[in-house]
Amino acid sequence: MKERTTDCPIAYKCGGCIYSDVPYETELREKTDYVFSLFGDLCPVYRIKGMDDPYRYRDKVQAVFGTDRTRRTISGLYIRGTHHLIEVRDCLLEFKEASSILLAVRRLMKSYGLHSYDEDEMRGDIRHVLLRKGHNSGEILCTLIFGNDNFKRKKEFANALHAMCPEINTVLFQINGEKTSMVLSSGRIHTLYGKGYIEDTLSGLRFRISASSFYQINSRQTEVLYDMALLMADLKGNERVLDAYSGTGTITLLAARKARSAVGVELNEEAVRNATENMMLNNIGNARFIQADASAYCKQMAKEKEKFDVAFLDPPRSGSDERFLSSLIRLSPEKIVYISCNPETQRRDVDYLEKFGPYRTTAIQPVDMFPRTEHVETVALLEKTKD
Repeated sequence: MKERTTDCPIAYKCGGCIYSDVPYETELREKTDYVFSLFGDLCPVYRIKGMDDPYRYRDKVQAVFGTDRTRRTISGLYIRGTHHLIEVRDCLLEFKEASSILLAVRRLMKSYGLHSYDEDEMRGDIRHVLLRKGHNSGEILCTLIFGNDNFKRKKEFANALHAMCPEINTVLFQINGEKTSMVLSSGRIHTLYGKGYIEDTLSGLRFRISASSFYQINSRQTEVLYDMALLMADLKGNERVLDAYSGTGTITLLAARKARSAVGVELNEEAVRNATENMMLNNIGNARFIQADASAYCKQMAKEKEKFDVAFLDPPRSGSDERFLSSLIRLSPEKIVYISCNPETQRRDVDYLEKFGPYRTTAIQPVDMFPRTEHVETVALLEKTKD
């Protein structure tokens, strides 16, 4: 039996890249087969859309800081399913500048006498570093997450980091001393260097990216994913569009360029604020964002006999719940374009829409958003039946 090999020295330890030791074509075939096994009895399942180069696509990096057995400062990630830190010197999926920036942080920590934060002892300094890059703009944001506020030379540290890594456009910091697995806390994020945010373009639109704002990790494939969603919607210019789970408004704004109007509904207040800023940034006047529970909004719009021609859904991995799906059926858009990061919960929701609503699933398009990992994104088109 031929030994399976990989270019990553820690692939078998971290557990993240389960496809790192097989040809990319094999991975794409297996992912297509997986989606077909879920949806093949419903409708056509098209071949997954992969990447030309399945590496260096992650534009967001969250590094955990800790120490090894010799008390040397290291950064990396937790082994899958554990809280055991493994050192990562250069992840082949992360954008290329990430490893040199994290190395510079570790070296500066030694110069400034800083230590990695110990979550068990609740002492130390730097706990995480969050990096974000605009794939098209090239701008880089670096957020230093401290476990406490004892270090008073943060601005000096940030200036030194920028001097070592001039590719960084802005440096932020936040205190997170909570007993939590979350990288960022709910506390205020402070700017140490630069504007406090970066910008990027996606499908011709400009988006402002902060430390906490939602923005897809793989920008190249996000354009493929959203282009496919808009192609399925087949907007002619006179439609009213609803974008449930609208986040920071990406799909809403992209749809608004092709429709008469678009409404984004999102429960998270900060996301709605970011979406509104992005709308103004792009001078789009036929979109609006509403902070509300999507189920309650759809129910109210149906009660008021408001009509939407197309509804976009992009829920979390857990999918939608029956409360929302039933309210969407009452609203009764002509088409539903359902984007999912979990095909299994998507199949569950599609079955509900077909069973209790006048809908039929007519196409499924898988997109490989996270090459070399097990994850698959899918776009489903549901159309209202005539009988």
